[in-house]
Amino acid sequence: MKQITFKVQAFWDAEAEVWVATSEDVPGLVTEASTIEVLMQKLREMIPELIFLNRIVPSDYVGSISFELTSHRQELIEVAS
Repeated sequence: MKQITFKVQAFWDAEAEVWVATSEDVPGLVTEASTIEVLMQKLREMIPELIFLNRIVPSDYVGSISFELTSHRQELIEVAS
């Protein structure tokens, strides 16, 4: 069986205090969550739905579908001397 891997990018939106995920591989994928764990769970549900709706894979596809999540978070740390 063939395995397909979709690339997903996530970044921390400090103002909204959520992780935001998008993907060029999965049209229509935009979601957010308060933790990376909740985000992963949402992606597990959304990616299969979207790839079938967008006909990226045929509706009779049998095999593995995986995704690779790349995340970025930047923090500012105040230090005193």
